[in-house]
Amino acid sequence: MFGIRYGKHFTLDRCLLKQLKTSTSADIEGRTLELGRYYCDQLQRRSPTMLDSRWWDDQLLRQLTSDPAMKVQMFRFVDVLPMLKSHQSVNRHLHEYFEEVRTHLPMAVKLGLEITDNNPIFSRVISFSARMQARRMAHKFIAGENPQEVLHSIKKIRDQGYAFTLDLLGEAVITPLEAHNYQQKYLEMLREMGPYVDRWVESSQVDTDYFGHLPRLNMSLKISALDSSFSPHDPAGTIKRVGEKLREIFDLAIEVGAFINIDMEQYSYKDLTYSIFREILLEPAYKNWRDIGIVCQAYLKDSPQDLHDLNAWAIKRGTPIWIRLVKGAYWDYETITAEQKGWPVPVFQQKWQSDENFEQLTRFLLENHQSLRPAFASHNIRSLAHAVSSAEIMNIPDSVYEIQMLYGMAGDMAQIFSDDGLRVRIYTPFGEMIPGMAYLVRRLLENTSNESFLLNASARNISVDELMKNPTQTGKQAKPLPLKTPLYFENEPLTDFTQSKAHDLMQKALEKVQDQLGEKYPLNIGGKSYETRNTMTSTNPANVKEVIGKISLANLDFVNQAVVAARSAFGTWSKTSVDFRAEYLDLIANRLKDRKHELAAWIILETGKTWSEADADVAESIDFCRYYAQEIKRITGGQQVHLPGEENDYFYKPRGVCVVIAPWNFPLAILTGMTVAAIVTGNTVIMKPAEQSPVVAAKLIDILRDIHLPEGVVNYLPGVGADIGPALVAHGDVDLIAFTGSREVGLAINRQAAELSQGQTQVKKVIAEMGGKNAIIIDDDADLDEAVLGVVHSAFGYSGQKCSACSRVIVLADIYQQFCERLKGAVANLRIGPPFELANNMGPVIDAEAKDKILAYIEQAKTEYPVLVGDELRELSKSGHFVAPHIFVDVAPQSKIAQEEIFGPVLVVIKAKDFKEALDIANQTPYALTGGVYSRSPQHLQQARMEYSVGNLYLNRNITGALVYRQPFGGFKLSGIGSKAGGPDYLMQFLIPVNVTENTLRRGFAPTETAEKK
Repeated sequence: MFGIRYGKHFTLDRCLLKQLKTSTSADIEGRTLELGRYYCDQLQRRSPTMLDSRWWDDQLLRQLTSDPAMKVQMFRFVDVLPMLKSHQSVNRHLHEYFEEVRTHLPMAVKLGLEITDNNPIFSRVISFSARMQARRMAHKFIAGENPQEVLHSIKKIRDQGYAFTLDLLGEAVITPLEAHNYQQKYLEMLREMGPYVDRWVESSQVDTDYFGHLPRLNMSLKISALDSSFSPHDPAGTIKRVGEKLREIFDLAIEVGAFINIDMEQYSYKDLTYSIFREILLEPAYKNWRDIGIVCQAYLKDSPQDLHDLNAWAIKRGTPIWIRLVKGAYWDYETITAEQKGWPVPVFQQKWQSDENFEQLTRFLLENHQSLRPAFASHNIRSLAHAVSSAEIMNIPDSVYEIQMLYGMAGDMAQIFSDDGLRVRIYTPFGEMIPGMAYLVRRLLENTSNESFLLNASARNISVDELMKNPTQTGKQAKPLPLKTPLYFENEPLTDFTQSKAHDLMQKALEKVQDQLGEKYPLNIGGKSYETRNTMTSTNPANVKEVIGKISLANLDFVNQAVVAARSAFGTWSKTSVDFRAEYLDLIANRLKDRKHELAAWIILETGKTWSEADADVAESIDFCRYYAQEIKRITGGQQVHLPGEENDYFYKPRGVCVVIAPWNFPLAILTGMTVAAIVTGNTVIMKPAEQSPVVAAKLIDILRDIHLPEGVVNYLPGVGADIGPALVAHGDVDLIAFTGSREVGLAINRQAAELSQGQTQVKKVIAEMGGKNAIIIDDDADLDEAVLGVVHSAFGYSGQKCSACSRVIVLADIYQQFCERLKGAVANLRIGPPFELANNMGPVIDAEAKDKILAYIEQAKTEYPVLVGDELRELSKSGHFVAPHIFVDVAPQSKIAQEEIFGPVLVVIKAKDFKEALDIANQTPYALTGGVYSRSPQHLQQARMEYSVGNLYLNRNITGALVYRQPFGGFKLSGIGSKAGGPDYLMQFLIPVNVTENTLRRGFAPTETAEKK
């Protein structure tokens, strides 16, 4: 039996153990259990008693978090508290958050809520108490807000026999100034801390390891905080910008003799973070630097490959690095984000899998400790006992590795390992309360997780053997994850261009499409192609000299010919079975998916969309096909009401010939959506694409031809809207018009369609989506990190050329100035340029006419309101239709620029005294399309649900990017006529309901159901 460690001494068995040359898993497992039981026993002996304030803290925290609903409310309150400036606001939020769980609250808390109702004196007391308790809780996990507090904390850590690593909170930078300040604070801490810690008395346990001296000053760094434009979509630019700031930190760290560890954040940043780390550390100035490390997250499925790659790189570099092995702190975020986007979940879904992987990576690090120096960061005794046992069995000295734990957590556990002669380093966050609150909430969640080792270890009903169970054994006994109830409809996943394979496929598609530019595209009527003398040239809005294609234009003769072809095809197509028509839509979806990158490339080049915007356009097209194919089967069941002697059947018939008039801003998605909705319901279509995007429409026709859609069911009729639009709408054989575009044109279509034409036999149906003047309200308790970025994305995505785009932001007075300053800084991060370069996140506007209109609005606004953001893009404008983002502040709600749809990168900021006024301002337009609210007040969010007059309301997220089925899209008032695209009742508009009643009574006799079956 292997000897147990007692303090800093070992039994003879331990010494004999070190002579072993080989190790086995059984040896390690046995020693792990032995050490684990010992550690658990020691931990139990050190548990706080009722006389210790820690016991009361733990009891209160456990009571407040025992109920899942109450736990959520408590953490939300802690998160919002720093933004609450008055005692009234604190009291209001307390009531809003805890009213629903009042019966579960501790008596003292319940009493506090009751006595503050309409009592300003007690309201102040409770507000002060809440702030003090939150601050006290924060100081439990955060070492200080200023250098003096931090120095006091790390000296205390040192006196307890631990090393430390300092982590500056506030990594969620969204402006260049914030990124600059973050770097300067790090440099300041390096300068100030170095001389201070150098004066400490030497401690061999924490200041040296097997290879020699260790820096006392140890700093942890999140490199995304060095660049407010940190983006995996712009790896070269990010590496350049981050590298400049990182070198300054590295140079000073080497000068003062400090250690720097690079922290790891969300999965999307992982590969770029590793790339920056490896690239800079191969430079001559840093190639031989040993006092540097990086994190590996064991909950990631690809972490074994990451470690193998780092090891190969470190061997090639010739100088070892440190690896901090952690489980990972973003499990919920990674899981939820991946599921929302339909991407593979990058993290293990069961805790035992992460634990098992942690142990496997532990062995790998110990086996390769000459190149990868291990630091095991965990509060799980099983994981740490396994690390210590593995080192023992593998004959690796204690000083080769270290144990790391979080400040304010597991203090007793840290002391046990330190007393056992191991080097323990405390991860010590510091910084301001507001940026630190997110960290605090994350730590509280971790500390109260159902699967937290600390929580389980303190629970009397869980045995030590259960806590110490081998994760592999746990996995064998674990129940499989419950199957998630599938959604009625699953959206097509967007492409993750941070993955190299997806990036390369898109790049190749762009190159392929550029070789096909300049081709001719004829009309397609009744399955036949027609080239005309009158043609139009489609050009790239980012490079007007680049011809995308040459398109034949229809005249009035072709309008009549197309209507005749559609009417002729209608007779057969309308009688085609629903299942057969739905099958065609599935075929279209499959072809769209097969050509996803190619179609996105055409969209990028013809309409100036960025990679992500173009990819989303194609994905939405696929969604429309699959969703409507699914929906038509649900709808056509109709209704049967049968009585003795009477049968009633309610069912639907197609309307007839449908004219689809599509916009250029979603050149494939909206065109496809309206077209397939018409044909799956049995109608035939005349497709009139926007003049700015006829080539993309021609690619859709190619797909319809490839799947052998019957001739005449869809007819491709490009032309000048003013020339052929009125003729199409007025034609007597047209039964339905589906339109998306401007309010002016939409209302004109509605007027014209209402007039009876010669030969017309039914009232024309008009479905029209006509734009908006959309607003986002920023409440005074909003999370500004999210709100600012949400507004920037909503206002300037695709240069503001979405009918759902934010063109007004209404900000409450208390945070107006703060919001504007951060908004200005965030817009500075936008990279404007040709959209075929992935790094650019804003491209041109669609054409010269649009550019002139937008600039006219801008010039007028400059004479009336202060400009917060505004620039000229002279160089870019020489080649394309580029307009820089413009933001105007202190704008009057009823002004022209705040009321008229501009359809470009122009945003106005309006001040409101309170939330009610903000809602009133938001509703004071003739439009009602989309709107948003950033607020952490449940009451205000509910008020918005009831009073905000928009068709699509988004709470605490951006207001663009609606998904089929999940967010059916469409508005009312002057924003639209008809129901929502991608919704459960959209197809009904393309159908005519019919009821048939049959009297089955014959001379007093009616057939029974049984007789009918026979």
